[in-house]
Amino acid sequence: MGMIVQKFGGSSLTNEEKREQAIQHIQDALKEGNRVCVVVSAIGRKGDPYATDTLIDLIATNGNLLNDREWDLLLSCGEVISASVLASMLNVRGIQSTVLTGGQAGIITNEDFRNARILTVQPKRILEAFQTHDVVIVTGFQGRTADGEVTTLGRGGSDTTATVLGAALKADVVDIFTDVNGIMTADPRIVEEARQLQKVTYTEICNMAYQGAKVIHPRAVEIAMQANIPIRVRSTFSKEKGTLVTHLQEGDGVTSEVRDRMITGIAQVPKLTQIQVWSKEGRHDLQARVFKAMADHSISVDFINVYPSGVAYTVFDDQAKRAAQILGELGYEPELLPHCAKVSAIGAGMAGVPGVMAKIVQALTDENIQILQSADSHTTIWVLVKQDDMNRAVQVLHRTFQLHEY
Repeated sequence: MGMIVQKFGGSSLTNEEKREQAIQHIQDALKEGNRVCVVVSAIGRKGDPYATDTLIDLIATNGNLLNDREWDLLLSCGEVISASVLASMLNVRGIQSTVLTGGQAGIITNEDFRNARILTVQPKRILEAFQTHDVVIVTGFQGRTADGEVTTLGRGGSDTTATVLGAALKADVVDIFTDVNGIMTADPRIVEEARQLQKVTYTEICNMAYQGAKVIHPRAVEIAMQANIPIRVRSTFSKEKGTLVTHLQEGDGVTSEVRDRMITGIAQVPKLTQIQVWSKEGRHDLQARVFKAMADHSISVDFINVYPSGVAYTVFDDQAKRAAQILGELGYEPELLPHCAKVSAIGAGMAGVPGVMAKIVQALTDENIQILQSADSHTTIWVLVKQDDMNRAVQVLHRTFQLHEY
């Protein structure tokens, strides 16, 4: 028998009608002769009774006075409810199912409550359950420590649960079901001509996820890539196969397509502040002092350019005031430019191809969009623009690289 892991996000389980559609996908996989391990998120989104954000709001109304251990106990309830409801619906249909928490499923983590890291996966109990059940449902987003304490895996944790179980169970594929049909060339809310991608590489989707595309968590993709487990990003509400994420090998029919397309997709991250700090004459320790200060105060930095006499980087807008205060206490006079956005052009086909950056610069210049900062890797080129120009920049680059023709 084959082995498939199916992950259903909260938006796929909001009501009975949507859960029925999720069950159709489970039944389809069973009919194809597979054992099916289902990973679920908490039901719904903020405002829905059992959504993770709703549970967080319960604490916020009481002053947030809850330590991290109890916080994880509370948040783990959402997935337990979701899994139990789905199991009851499967059992009614004669599909024998059982529920395991992340810890019971063998996901062992460190003791970093609220953002635990997985140390090992011991899927013995899942495999034993398949001897008497058609479907094993595992609560996403959570695990347990070696001492049996419940932990949660941080944002995107259910995606991580799905791929780490896929690797441990040696699954044929991990299906990530969501409310979209697959991975798009750009955000369709910004680009009307955005097209669904049939296949992308692990590296491309990792970069797209890190640069703002929120279909799947990049940590989950990295786990699947290491184990060489294919991922399909699919819609719960469609029979389409969605987007396949995998290594693209010679002879699979897509290698030439990937080589021909320099750019696979355009992504964006808004609400950034650019910070520039310049050293006084004779001082050469600015870079080390600045980034140590940011790290010591848990301020995440991105889009880093280091120069002999200074640095430029970005933080989220809501952290900018605090970052400036810290730099001021060090004796620096930082220059802040708020309300910026990072726009990224991503594609495995750009590696070694001359002229990609020139094409990006020319396209943005023709549209009178100022580039405030830039950086690149072998698969991604980033530009920082004013947030008011973000949507236009995404549209221009999507059009420039003819992504609407995919």
